Amino acid sequence: MPKRYFDLADDIYLPGRWELGHPLEQNGHQLEDPWQFRVGAPARFKGHVRIPVKKPGTPLCFSHAAFSIPVVHVRVASLLAEMAPNDVEIIPVGIDGHPEQFCILNATRLVRCIDDKVSGEVRYWKPEDGRPEKTGQYRAVYGMRIEPSKVGDAKVFRPWGWSVALIVSEEIKEALERIGATGTKFKEV
Repeated sequence: MPKRYFDLADDIYLPGRWELGHPLEQNGHQLEDPWQFRVGAPARFKGHVRIPVKKPGTPLCFSHAAFSIPVVHVRVASLLAEMAPNDVEIIPVGIDGHPEQFCILNATRLVRCIDDKVSGEVRYWKPEDGRPEKTGQYRAVYGMRIEPSKVGDAKVFRPWGWSVALIVSEEIKEALERIGATGTKFKEV
């Protein structure tokens, strides 16, 4: 039976949910490179991170802070660290006004697995776009599909070339559903 994978996203349509802001360093300054948590590599910043609540509401087990940085409740972090220890980096964060423990979920694996032929549509940067450093890279991926045979043993990862997506194995998806993790939205890829 072929393995199945899912794009894990923040369910932004949940009524009454909180919204998280820009991550801050301990000194209160905005984190210099918030994108580092979305590239499929270990984070360079190892200090204490604090995240303000942009819009008060119900805390979620999985949500995005600014820059689509995945923030998870410690229960989710523990589950992922146990099930996919080679795929994730768990970075404790303080959430303003919330004593519960939360963490940034940083997927540290980048897997070249997008199937251009069966994805809905893929677009690439071209020389005429005026961004020579991006020429040949994905500009957009719609209806993304991946080639499971290229994933190997990864259970949580970012797809090479389109690291805005956070992909989890069916095993991880089912475990998150079993513990009732709020804020998750899955789409098979």
